[in-house]
Amino acid sequence: MVSISNISCLLFILFINLTNEQDHDENSFEIREHSLNRPYPAVFSTANSYWHLVGNTIVTDRYIRLTSDSQSKAGGLWNMIPVTYPDWEMHVHYKVHGSGKELFGDGFVIWYVRDPKLTGPVFGYADYFHGLAIIMDTYSNHNGPHNHAHPYISAMVNNGSLHYDHDRDGTHTIISGCESPFRGRDTDTLVAIRYQNDRLTISTDIEGKNVWKECFTASDVHLPTHYYFGFSAATGDLSDNHDIISVHTYQLDSDEKRHSEDRRSIIPNAPGAEPEREHTDDPKGSGWSALKIFFLIIFLIIVCVGVGVGAYYYMNNRQYQRTRFY
Repeated sequence: MVSISNISCLLFILFINLTNEQDHDENSFEIREHSLNRPYPAVFSTANSYWHLVGNTIVTDRYIRLTSDSQSKAGGLWNMIPVTYPDWEMHVHYKVHGSGKELFGDGFVIWYVRDPKLTGPVFGYADYFHGLAIIMDTYSNHNGPHNHAHPYISAMVNNGSLHYDHDRDGTHTIISGCESPFRGRDTDTLVAIRYQNDRLTISTDIEGKNVWKECFTASDVHLPTHYYFGFSAATGDLSDNHDIISVHTYQLDSDEKRHSEDRRSIIPNAPGAEPEREHTDDPKGSGWSALKIFFLIIFLIIVCVGVGVGAYYYMNNRQYQRTRFY
């Protein structure tokens, strides 16, 4: 016989799950094969798991950590079931945090790409990729005229011909973006990616209000079906914890024509979207990062101290030489 305490416990767990899950389109349904939730050991316990881990990614009972707060780490989390439906929405519950107060990085990326599980220089994934990248960038590598506040969320669509310029935070290849202070928050941090009728919309909930706030939207974004969802992150001289907590993916309604057409051969492109800032040549000397400036200041301080100490001993020595002649 089920006790009242057990029933109360089950109701409490159900309440927590309902309050943690964001609202989604009523004309949609969740695709379990493309979703991920606790308990994680059950997800990764078999060789036929829909999700695969790459690099330094670790799994705990509370999160999937793409990178720990350590230098020179890279990790990935990839779903191995291709997306066969043309319109979809993904809600990602994540957390980016670490011990750094001023210097930390670099962020993580949510991918919809042709080739899963690759590794490389773009937040742990390959450059010149095919597909869509939602870049959750926490550190500004570029301090020139293209600079914007970080953390920053942006989107990039690539047909395999574009290079992601990490030193300039991808400024010249992103289709749109917005500032979003999602790092190190005490509240739950979530991002929603909605792709429907060739329109991409990114929304966030980082204030714990269970309400989506639009970050940006871009039209004429053309993406094929049968690509793969994934996540990746990397650290270099700077580091952070990059955690994925849950993923909920929904298939959205599509009209009959869009649903029945073969979209596998579409080349990823976004001709209707314009870069947020026009490309201009950087002024000489503007490529210094905050980390380089920091080490330069330390070097100058050491030089000044060395010169001061040398001058002190030199003056004392001269004073000593003078006293010998008197």
